[in-house]
Amino acid sequence: MLSERRLEVLRAIVQDYVGTQEPVGSKALTERHNLKVSPATVRNDMAALEEEGYIAQPHTSAGRIPTDKGYRLFVDRLAGVKPLSKPERRAIQNFLAGAVDLDDVVSRTVRLLAQLTRQVAIVQYPSLTRSTVRHVELLLLAPTRLMLVLITDTGRVEQRVVDCPAPLTETTLADLRARLNSRVVGERFSEVPRLVQDLPESFDQDDRGTISTVLATLLETLVEEPEERLMIGGTANLTRFVHDFPLTIRPVLEALEEQVVLLKLLGEAKDSGMTVRIGHENAHEGLNSTSVVSVGYGSGNEAVAKLGVVGPTRMDYPGTMGAVRAVARYVGQILAES
Repeated sequence: MLSERRLEVLRAIVQDYVGTQEPVGSKALTERHNLKVSPATVRNDMAALEEEGYIAQPHTSAGRIPTDKGYRLFVDRLAGVKPLSKPERRAIQNFLAGAVDLDDVVSRTVRLLAQLTRQVAIVQYPSLTRSTVRHVELLLLAPTRLMLVLITDTGRVEQRVVDCPAPLTETTLADLRARLNSRVVGERFSEVPRLVQDLPESFDQDDRGTISTVLATLLETLVEEPEERLMIGGTANLTRFVHDFPLTIRPVLEALEEQVVLLKLLGEAKDSGMTVRIGHENAHEGLNSTSVVSVGYGSGNEAVAKLGVVGPTRMDYPGTMGAVRAVARYVGQILAES
């Protein structure tokens, strides 16, 4: 266990290095921070921190910089989440409130996160599997063909064309629409099959085959695992940090082009708490020089997807964590009210 004083020295090193981009020396630390000890004592503390792998010397005669292990301790023990100012919170709220649909919400969220953190922003679309039904619409296209539209609580819209075995009248269709919505609106997708299984039996014998076909299409839509979608923005922000990537920025850019990598980066939506992965904690080799801050968002108490940012390990962790958390909370509110 590190002493409180050594923790304070580590905190000061991280703050100075993040702020100045320069390796930090003992003299600068004692001048900039009220550590209440002599430079010689700080030198001894830095030697101990280096020996334990929390800081390193990038090249001879330079000061010290934090390692992945040092940043991890900083995030776990020393960094509070920096709250946003009132004007910042109001700006977020106003910007997101102008969104017209789910695509617009996701697009605005990506732009907002990238601007606030000056990192690369990633936002995952809400997952169907964790959604509830807001409405099912049925539209007659031709006597034996109709359009089924499923709208979720997060604003996601899925459409399917259904070819029916027999013609369906507008009256029967209106009846089916009303009965179907009375059973499934507000229900979790996983509950819908049980709720509609006996619905065909409540219709005339002649219509049951068609009703069953419509319901089968609805159930297929619910259980389908559509490709998880996400949006990314602010990649150009990485060019501001070129010197933070040891050899080249290219592996980072290549990794960010792979959707599977990004989904793994954000993690499972059910793990809705704040996650910070630093440097080599990221499984993908191209991202070993980056940190990822992510959190779940949703329209209720349960997360339906994740959002987050990717940047260099030399990151303002308190500020980034505060921005990511605040944006997630406002996106959740927008979805709940939409």
